[in-house]
Amino acid sequence: MAEYSKKDGNENVHIVMLPFLAQGHLIPFLALAKQIQQTTSFKITIATTPSNIQHIKHYYYDHNHVHLAELPFDPTQHGLPPNSDNTKNLSSLDAMLKLTMASLSLEDPFRSLILKIKEEEGHSLLCIISDVFVGWANNVAKSFGIKNITFTTCGAYGTLAYISIWSNLPHKNSDSDEFWIPGFPQNYKFHRSHMHSTLRETDGSCDWSRFILSQIQLSMKSDGWICNTAEEIENLGLELLRKFFINLPVWSFGPLLQPLALQGKERGKGLEPCIEWLDLKDERSVLYICFGSQNTISAFQMMALAEGLEQSGRSFIWVIRPPFGFDINGEFNGDEWLPKGFEERMKNTQKGLLVHQWGPQMEILSHKSIAAFLSHCGWNSVLESLSYGVPIIGWPLAAEQVYNAKMLEEELGVSVMLTATVESVISGEEVKNVIDMVMDQQSGKGKEMKVKAKEIEVLMREATTQNGEVKGSSIRAIDDFVKVILQN
Repeated sequence: MAEYSKKDGNENVHIVMLPFLAQGHLIPFLALAKQIQQTTSFKITIATTPSNIQHIKHYYYDHNHVHLAELPFDPTQHGLPPNSDNTKNLSSLDAMLKLTMASLSLEDPFRSLILKIKEEEGHSLLCIISDVFVGWANNVAKSFGIKNITFTTCGAYGTLAYISIWSNLPHKNSDSDEFWIPGFPQNYKFHRSHMHSTLRETDGSCDWSRFILSQIQLSMKSDGWICNTAEEIENLGLELLRKFFINLPVWSFGPLLQPLALQGKERGKGLEPCIEWLDLKDERSVLYICFGSQNTISAFQMMALAEGLEQSGRSFIWVIRPPFGFDINGEFNGDEWLPKGFEERMKNTQKGLLVHQWGPQMEILSHKSIAAFLSHCGWNSVLESLSYGVPIIGWPLAAEQVYNAKMLEEELGVSVMLTATVESVISGEEVKNVIDMVMDQQSGKGKEMKVKAKEIEVLMREATTQNGEVKGSSIRAIDDFVKVILQN
């Protein structure tokens, strides 16, 4: 499959990857490393903090094929608990802000790592691939005269919306709840109520704004961008992003997904209870519900969701965590946050399976019984769902998720948005009506969404496939990326 052989000097290229300290960013970087290795003989090093390195070694892949470089980091020096150098271990927005700001302290150890590599491998052609939220890596790259490529672990549409809205705060200049985001066609309108409260209320001077803006501005000075998407599914988003960046190349390498075989190793959980329960269900009869590794809904919303599920009578599997405002990694109090006797009724009737804290998402989505996915629309979850042709009920909560949900509904037709943010008020009846519409895949909207989701599944597979001389768009993008890297 490799386009370039060792005689092309391929083996003398060393790529150092620098992900942000978040689970949803780490996984795409691992998948990116694998994708590049399948096409080249580049040496790849992933640089991250001690706990994240141990996590990679234990859960995700045979790390002998990718080098791991430890960046010294002590969370306690930044007012954080020990071993909390990944957002998945944090339960409050305040703690996440502390870790985000603390990530800036990694610049000096990362600079030392690059210097060490340069001294030990003077002949190597170095390139840094850094997360959009570690834009300071561009300063390091420029100081050594090497290339820096920014990797956005999101899609193109969501990336552009997120960058532009933080940079311009267009909702502040609008007299109505609807507003236009620079970079999008004038007829594209976004709604104030769908925004996370931090972004909606900022005037650009808060810590979040200062951090995000500084890293975005530095990342936009890099030598190019990689998106975790495919030309076939995000034609508009990629076109708009390329216009926004003007002279920077933007490559689409996606979908970059975690290997299915490794999913069950996460947190040491077995697959059997979930899969055995799903095996008892009819084909396309189950709704899967999950809000990601670090998002959750409010207690009021959780009650309404449970009521709507029970009213619908549909089978469901729900990865459930404590609601917003409580320790997301803490003990779940079903008596307080769910209708009285709900979990016991679901267990006795076999209508619902509640999985506490974590579930094997790829294995669940790939199961023949799954009809739809009620999701926060985090980009990893979006790609995982569509890679198996599963339509989505959107409930975005943070980051660029609402823009993903908008794109999925309006551009691809594979989703419908139920509600957005932890602040929205929703009833059990509203939940039931949307679930019934999407789960009825024999006619109407549900059938249309299912057909389109299956079409996207095929397109995503083709993007990363090579048959002889015929290459998918993401394979061609990697070839072009390699040519750029090999240019001194």
